[in-house]
Amino acid sequence: MATDRDLYAVLGVERVASDADIKRAFRRLAQQWHPDINKDAAAQDRFKEINEAYQVLSDPQRRQQYDMFGRAGLGGDGGAGFEGGFGGFGDIFDAFFGGAAAGARRGRPQAGADLRYDLRIGFAEAVGGAEKEIEFPVLGRCEVCDGSGAAPGSSASTCPQCGGRGEVRSIRQTMLGQMVNVSTCPRCRGDGRIVETPCERCKGDGRTEMRRKLRVTVPAGIDEGHQIRLSNEGEVGPRGGPAGSLYVAIHVAEHPSLRREGTELIHEVDISIAQAALGTKLTVPTIDGDEELEIKPGTQPGTEIRLRGKGVPHLRRSGSRGDLHVFVNVAVPRKLSRRQRELLEELARESGDTVSANGRGGIREKLGLG
Repeated sequence: MATDRDLYAVLGVERVASDADIKRAFRRLAQQWHPDINKDAAAQDRFKEINEAYQVLSDPQRRQQYDMFGRAGLGGDGGAGFEGGFGGFGDIFDAFFGGAAAGARRGRPQAGADLRYDLRIGFAEAVGGAEKEIEFPVLGRCEVCDGSGAAPGSSASTCPQCGGRGEVRSIRQTMLGQMVNVSTCPRCRGDGRIVETPCERCKGDGRTEMRRKLRVTVPAGIDEGHQIRLSNEGEVGPRGGPAGSLYVAIHVAEHPSLRREGTELIHEVDISIAQAALGTKLTVPTIDGDEELEIKPGTQPGTEIRLRGKGVPHLRRSGSRGDLHVFVNVAVPRKLSRRQRELLEELARESGDTVSANGRGGIREKLGLG
């Protein structure tokens, strides 16, 4: 071989590198060191070294022999020679940088652009689902030429310069072999077809500006930031190209007293000291309407009361809903009337709590009444 260096080191990969890793490394180095690109005097030898290393490591059998026995396991000089494997530089660059495979992908109608529409909905619509009508501007298929771009009575023809491939290839002879360059056809701009008599309405593009109306189904349980993808509802491609997609981005209005976390709903309710101690009944909002909630005697601050099945429907689990979590806050009054103070002081005496005469310390301090 032309080098005594470790072949993995030549390509800059680990010994456990996958075939895809080896191919990527070769492609990167070949672009850097090809003599027609790199004019450094050492580029030719460096590229030859890279090529020979790749020819060994890209062949599973030869790679196994090299892993087991090193260069001695390859026999002879250990390589297939500079022109081996790919049959020359032309074949190498044809395979890696846009040869026949790339050409097969060209010449197809260009797809249209994807579009985004921001849809604002109410909290109840997000929870329960809705049908919404939207209207938006779009490049749609020209009605005069039916998207062909050609005037009525005429048609697009195959590009004579590229033969419908959408690309042109040029071959340069170098001292090291052939180099194939592939570029977009300048005449048809990669479409593979040309329009000699363009449509007057769309000027040969096959598209015109229009406004489109659509009805969008908003599924129950959708949340802020979710998107609904509508295939083939975006802009159509030029001259009959397929349409892109429309992405409807959802924005949900906030509820005045319910906070959403996924499929769970959270509501906070304030009650007085007396209600917490003696118990009471309150009305709390739910997505199905107001519901009566019982506060048991002796309820402590921060108590959580869970109403199962009163949350948001699961998007992907039909019939399943989250829960509503009601957190109880005990509100301590900041100001008291004389009668309220007398009653609390009497409660303190009954409970054996010490209350300072000036309202500082004891139960007054605990209740924030100082």
